[in-house]
Amino acid sequence: MRDDGDFVFYNAPQHASGAVTYLGKHGPVGGGATDAVSVNLAALPAGIEKVVVTASCDGGTFRQLRDLTLVVTDTGTGAELARFTDMGASSEEALVAGELYQRAGAWKFRAVGQGWASGLAGLATDYGISVDDAAAAPPAPAGPSTPPPPVTPAAPAPAPVPASSNGSSASSSSGSPTRVVNLDKGKVSLKKGDRVSLVKTGAPPLDEVIMGLGWDPARGRRSIDLDASVIAFDAAGRKLEIVWFMHLKEFGGAIQHTGDNLTGKGDGDDEQIRVKLAQLPERVAALVFTINSFSGQKFTDVARAFCRLVDGRNGAELVRFDLTASEARTGVLMCAVIRTGAGPWEMRALGTFHDGRTVKKLVDPAAVALRH
Repeated sequence: MRDDGDFVFYNAPQHASGAVTYLGKHGPVGGGATDAVSVNLAALPAGIEKVVVTASCDGGTFRQLRDLTLVVTDTGTGAELARFTDMGASSEEALVAGELYQRAGAWKFRAVGQGWASGLAGLATDYGISVDDAAAAPPAPAGPSTPPPPVTPAAPAPAPVPASSNGSSASSSSGSPTRVVNLDKGKVSLKKGDRVSLVKTGAPPLDEVIMGLGWDPARGRRSIDLDASVIAFDAAGRKLEIVWFMHLKEFGGAIQHTGDNLTGKGDGDDEQIRVKLAQLPERVAALVFTINSFSGQKFTDVARAFCRLVDGRNGAELVRFDLTASEARTGVLMCAVIRTGAGPWEMRALGTFHDGRTVKKLVDPAAVALRH
């Protein structure tokens, strides 16, 4: 691998040269589904002598699949050139299915079938791809460490503030602390630091929500592909799990990263994360939603970024936070959804920028944000 730009997958679907393109999932075909990659061998940059074709089974293993097959097809004629069916994958979460490699000026195909129990992240790391950022310099010696303070439970929501003509605002016009409104007045628009209780008087508790996250490139800038993720914390501020493009679901499916919004519905969401609040384990006290630039582009290349909370039962938008600032950083904490005691949840707008091409570098800043 020359650099991370040589990693082509669903969140970075085309190589800079245009020679390799992830085509996505198609099907079902004959009772199954296909996942396809197109390779223009003649257009590959000089020096690239091998293209490795991989597969991953997020949230499970290949033992759960039947008839896993790799087919190589000539895109010009449609003729089948090679077929590999006996990969021997069982308990692994990722594998190298095959390779296209160059020898003596000619391209050839090799069936591999090598599995990785550590999943796609482990496979990518073994091929020299950085799925995490470089480690920070070690801190200066400090005194004895103390456990992090617990996530502060939110105070009970007071009566809501009057709604504006285009939805409620959780902002306070005075210098006093921001009041926590609820959903009685309809959709709530947040500003940085605002909070809203996810409760509507007389309505049943929210049991399923969708967090939609979106962005646009700044005027005159090239297109930008960012990655939405969520970090789950316990009440002491300790990280429990991360759901991101390398690990698409957790807690038995209670959190599910649905990937790119290919339908164009949902007011421009680029990625969506579905959360079944009622099915989350009690130890999950907070969820922090983030956006990162795996390719290293800065948020100064983004015209706007937003997150919006949608009722998973009927698709109604409940809360929206539009990020109005930008910094030359590669990561941003967008918002947090926090459990308030044994009762309802609340959403808090964060909007703080940090350096980190993947969500793993935002775990510590997110834990700090929850303590304030």
